[in-house]
Amino acid sequence: MFDAIVVGARCAGAPTAMLLARAGYRVLMLDRAEFPSDTLSTHLIHQPGIAALARWGLLETVRATGCPPLDHAVYEVADIRLEGCARGVDGQRAGYAPRRHVLDAILVDAAVAAGVDFRDRCSVTRLLHDETGRVIGVEGRHRGRSFTERARLVIGADGMRSTVARLGRARYTVQDQRLTCAYYGYWQDVPATLELYENPESWVAAVPTNDDATLVLAYFPQSRFEEVRTDARSAYLEQIRATAPALYDRLHGKRRVERLRGTGDQQNFFRQATGPGWALVGDAGHHKDSITARGISDAFLQAETLVRHVGDLLGGDPLRLDRALGSYAEDRDAALTPGYESTLAVAQLAPHEQRLALLRAVERDKDLTAIYFDMVAGIETVSALYTPKLLALL
Repeated sequence: MFDAIVVGARCAGAPTAMLLARAGYRVLMLDRAEFPSDTLSTHLIHQPGIAALARWGLLETVRATGCPPLDHAVYEVADIRLEGCARGVDGQRAGYAPRRHVLDAILVDAAVAAGVDFRDRCSVTRLLHDETGRVIGVEGRHRGRSFTERARLVIGADGMRSTVARLGRARYTVQDQRLTCAYYGYWQDVPATLELYENPESWVAAVPTNDDATLVLAYFPQSRFEEVRTDARSAYLEQIRATAPALYDRLHGKRRVERLRGTGDQQNFFRQATGPGWALVGDAGHHKDSITARGISDAFLQAETLVRHVGDLLGGDPLRLDRALGSYAEDRDAALTPGYESTLAVAQLAPHEQRLALLRAVERDKDLTAIYFDMVAGIETVSALYTPKLLALL
């Protein structure tokens, strides 16, 4: 009998399992992938996520991988160029963008070091229920063999197409249409900071990562996905050339390593976060377009929020635990809704004149620029920009 079973071992599941184990619980963590392994990702961990890594004692391990600090950002749209650094949070002003096979391995190792029982190459096929309908465990297959494990809480951290969410019949509470499709490639020896470029119907980003590689991403309207996928390489390069010509010039003569990757399945939703004996964290419960790269930081936030609400309740009254899970769901939605709404606005790929006027005013002041990059990182909302200084500039 485990206190918790966490299904999924990446940037939502591994921190959740680690924090529960550090709190003294017996935790089983399962993942269908073999570790270390890669996964589709923008890689970027904004400053709130970096502050979480620091709280967990893992930031220096990430830094030791050679992943460069992203302490200087550039954002260009129309005739506007913002350049600077966020004010940060908890003393963390730099973001980082580690490769996922690097980051996820660090998180899994930390969970195992905390006492988590980890099994990779393991799939869940059924949720177990008691006579009241409460989830009390899982059935699955591990390296070809069937297994049954029981727990007081089953946590789905198994991504946008979550098996736990499907088996638990978690309903969508918010669901919006797909807005973009994205393709990305890794380029060797391309000098870059954190760079963001926007045009109507286009968004391009450059993100330095491990091994002297730079991730270059190109976003298109979802309506173009079938067209783009027929010749993704040409469309990708043309989007970079048209949107970020200086970046395109830096790519000339450089080598793209690994294959070009892409997706047209950028779903936007909130799912029911909890039920009797189960909870969802990370993309299993909430997913939005990757254009703002909020996924990893939001996963860390959900892990900490869930464990804080669970507290010492896993061994006690199930009804008290259910009330705590309900409070987690309310806090999750309140914390993530502003970022969801702002992400959907950016993913429209249609910069409006009102926003451009705001950015022209921000461009004239370093302090306002820093606040803007706080907004990009999810530290602040747009209301923080409306200082007396901005109103005077407008």
